[in-house]
Amino acid sequence: MNIPQSSLPRIVIIGGGFAGVHLVKTLANKNVQVVLIDKHNYHTFQPLLYQVSSSGLEPDSIAYPLRKIIKKHKNTFFRLAEVEQIIPESKDIITSIGRLSYDYLVIATGTKTNYFGNTAIETHSMPMKSVPQALDIRSLILENFEKAAIATTLEAREAYLNFVIVGAGPTGVELAGAIAELKNNILPRDYHDLNPDDMHIHLLEGADRVLPPMSEHASQKAETFLKRLGVKVRCSTIVKHYDGKTVTTNTGVTMESETLIWAAGVTGAPIHGLKPEAIMERANRYNVNAYNQVDGYTRIFAIGDIALMPTEAYPKGHPQVAQPAIQQGYLLGKNLLRLIDNQPLKPFVYKDKGSMATIGRNKAVVDLKHYKFGGFFAWFVWMFVHLMSLVGFRNRVIVLFNWTYNYINFDKAARLIIRPFKK
Repeated sequence: MNIPQSSLPRIVIIGGGFAGVHLVKTLANKNVQVVLIDKHNYHTFQPLLYQVSSSGLEPDSIAYPLRKIIKKHKNTFFRLAEVEQIIPESKDIITSIGRLSYDYLVIATGTKTNYFGNTAIETHSMPMKSVPQALDIRSLILENFEKAAIATTLEAREAYLNFVIVGAGPTGVELAGAIAELKNNILPRDYHDLNPDDMHIHLLEGADRVLPPMSEHASQKAETFLKRLGVKVRCSTIVKHYDGKTVTTNTGVTMESETLIWAAGVTGAPIHGLKPEAIMERANRYNVNAYNQVDGYTRIFAIGDIALMPTEAYPKGHPQVAQPAIQQGYLLGKNLLRLIDNQPLKPFVYKDKGSMATIGRNKAVVDLKHYKFGGFFAWFVWMFVHLMSLVGFRNRVIVLFNWTYNYINFDKAARLIIRPFKK
């Protein structure tokens, strides 16, 4: 892998998501050698993936080169590779480009889409966990518009214009609102030969309300906003089967649709090699202690979505969102330096800064510890927080410009089919 030998302790970090990037930043220019490994050469700001899917932003607005993040960090290296196996006995990892030894290993691989064992849905639905997948969804949506414009029967046209989103967590709610805005603002302008009333957005949720992780106040507000936009919300509804054409649910309802977007859940993405008891089988997450050490290992750590740290406040582990990953990345960086200096480690204590979701123009919900609110001010807070959380000044400027342009013109400028998607 061409990593220079060094007398400094080598810390290998697998994954360039929120947790991995903030760990790298904490270790910047310290007396350690850092090797960051990821299968992509960029960090993805996942909370805005839905805007790439719905033509609101281009992918380079929410992605940032990992090498640019570390360019001023001495003794820090990046390798584009996929880690295939961990060998804890010899303190080595096996990657797609070779073998590498470590003194300390940090696993920050995040999650992947969870289909709950339904192979038909996995085969025919559209996931949205990465930039390429978001671009595939964008292409499919726009291609469906084009196919609907030349459809010779009403049934075929409606199938192309029926969009089914499964999972009404923040991702599903935000995507449903964004596609509804395409229907209300873009379809009447660009497709004069299509009737917007023929387009339907269905949001299906297995729980009894949308946004189950948030407060009931946020759920009620969000559902009201969605219905105002024309989204058909169906709670207590589970998709049983999808063959690429027909959606079948547990309630007996069937829908003809060429597009089913799966946002119903995630599962961990562990790496082969550690003891089976180190992984919580049901969640596919590493069991870690209060210092993020993987159970059974003193020099192997897991942070972010892949780490399962049960506490009194979070018996099933912390929420799989950005803030726990960021906070664990910062603390682990400091703890690794303490460990090297033979100093006591500090336990991780999650500081909940609240949760939020946007449902479209001037519509959002925010849950803080003592305040819960929705509407325009919540939407403004959501925009500010996400804008400031983006990596890179250029990305913040571009996103702010796009949002301003879209707000003034009721437009989504990125509706280009750059690479057609084939099912």
